[in-house]
Amino acid sequence: MQYIQQKKLQDIRETILKRKAELAENKKQDLAKSHNVLTDLTTFRLELLITYADSLLMEKEAANEVMEQWGNNMANLLVNYGLPLNLALEEISYYRDVIGEIIKEKAKNNDFSLDAFYQIISHFNTIVDHTIQFVSKSYVKDYTEKTNCAQYAIDELSVPVVRMTEEIGILPLVGDLDTKRAKYLMESALEKGSQYKLKWLIIDLSAVPIIDTMVADQLFKVIAGLQLIGIEVVISGIRPEIAQTMVNLGIKVGEIKSFSSLHQAVQYTHSFTESLT
Repeated sequence: MQYIQQKKLQDIRETILKRKAELAENKKQDLAKSHNVLTDLTTFRLELLITYADSLLMEKEAANEVMEQWGNNMANLLVNYGLPLNLALEEISYYRDVIGEIIKEKAKNNDFSLDAFYQIISHFNTIVDHTIQFVSKSYVKDYTEKTNCAQYAIDELSVPVVRMTEEIGILPLVGDLDTKRAKYLMESALEKGSQYKLKWLIIDLSAVPIIDTMVADQLFKVIAGLQLIGIEVVISGIRPEIAQTMVNLGIKVGEIKSFSSLHQAVQYTHSFTESLT
């Protein structure tokens, strides 16, 4: 870039900056028609155009730094508003073409040498390519983090320890139990049982359609963990197929108090605690 006159590059930069509002508005109208997007991306378009213009006068490393920052901000906006990645990619590609035309027009009008034109357009295309990489990587990262947070919230809601009395809690499980949810079950049961200072915890399986051997094994590790911290566990809602799984695992069911219904389990723990008072 050194042998290209800075004045030529400055002229291109100034043209982009003068037209930035017009170019941003054109893209805004185009996007509204094709995607019906109500979120106003004008600020990010203007920032992109300014950054593109400024980057023409920067070395590659410096240009990459500012484009990475824009990419991070844009990706964060898309994820927070639930917008797809292709919206940002469309913005980036659209201005590649528009600015490419500006560079070509300036090169023709100012008699740029072929080498000068090639170096400018090559430098600009490299910046655009890196911007696509930055926004894509950042989008995937932000989206994954948000999904993980949402999944954590879902897991937390799907494993609720309900405090029935000062000493008795109920853990009603609903839906399929996979190994991941069973692991969270252990963490939540131990944490809430200790936090509430429970003496009894009823684990109700009435709404669990099936438990495989791995999940059943994890479930009884939960029970063992609760017993270690002084919480007695009662199971309710065990159906024949779940009981069969437990037997196949070699689990000594007789050591764990179980009932066919939650009502029976509640009556048992309630009467038992009453008898101790």
